[in-house]
Amino acid sequence: MKKTLSLIAVATMLSSPCSAEINLSGFASINAGKVLSGTGVPQFGIDEPTFLADYPIVSTYNDEITFEPETLFGLQISANVGQGLSIIGQVVARGADDFDPTFEWAYLSYEINENWTVQAGKKRLPLFYYSDFYDVGYAYVWMRAPADNYTWQIFNYSGANVLYTGEWGDWSISTNIYAGREDDKENKLLSEFFFSEPTREIWKDIVGGVFQASYDWFEIRLTHMQYTNQRYQSGEPVLWDGKDERDGKFYGIAMNADWGNIFVLTELNRLDLGGNLDTQMITLGYRFNDVTPYISYAAFEEDSVGGEEHNTTSLGIRWDFHPSAAFKIQYDDVQDKSFDLAVAGDSKSLTVGVDIVF
Repeated sequence: MKKTLSLIAVATMLSSPCSAEINLSGFASINAGKVLSGTGVPQFGIDEPTFLADYPIVSTYNDEITFEPETLFGLQISANVGQGLSIIGQVVARGADDFDPTFEWAYLSYEINENWTVQAGKKRLPLFYYSDFYDVGYAYVWMRAPADNYTWQIFNYSGANVLYTGEWGDWSISTNIYAGREDDKENKLLSEFFFSEPTREIWKDIVGGVFQASYDWFEIRLTHMQYTNQRYQSGEPVLWDGKDERDGKFYGIAMNADWGNIFVLTELNRLDLGGNLDTQMITLGYRFNDVTPYISYAAFEEDSVGGEEHNTTSLGIRWDFHPSAAFKIQYDDVQDKSFDLAVAGDSKSLTVGVDIVF
């Protein structure tokens, strides 16, 4: 019923008469894969070989070929009502969620002038370089954004932000200052994978900023965010050192270099949450016309004894066989070095798919 009502709401919005200029765009990923070999994590009841491809939405593969974990369809609706005011919504239906369509974005945008824009509503939390187009597989070279780096359980927020774009000499500059909160009443990653019980995750008092600059072949992105975390398991508050909340600070830097055929992509992040959780990613690729082979390495490390630690080495090829579609194949080798907080165990997996934009 929820799926039907969501589709009816979108159809009604699109068919209702209005004076706004309506623009529609869409994207899809049709992916399939399987685990070639793996250890699982028997001490946590994960006996079969498992590859956790996408942490926030718990896209997992096992030793049977399946399309569901990462196949998705998305539709973005933009209504320009004139004089700089517009409304943007994005609906995504994921195989990992039984293709139940949900609004990932829903916000109001007001362009003050050619440099400044104010927005308010539900948006993607801009922690990482690829956060804003995380679901649009066509926008990046890999099958998916590297999971060890793009790993946090909260990826949206409701609030407001101010954007600036402009030119500083020969540099293209953009900044984004934002504030808000997110209350995920049954967080999927924590509820279904890590704790196996209903878990409510709250990030409140979120305040953050992003600075991005590019010149010729070089690009750099700096980000910082701070927030207060509360958590409830089966309705009971989780305590950290006797307190029912804790403060977190996120720091990130991404530096990319693109010389036409050869490109290097990097990200380095730290979450200070009563201890440091560090993630990193580096990718090297080479474009042979429409074919792009690449190699990538990503890692997650928690600086506590027995903490979470894992890394993934990936080899893949992207083939842009159509102006609006790309075929991809990727091999992933995961090494899970965690002891007390093992995630999914070691695994070797193969995935193939097609990303489309329209």
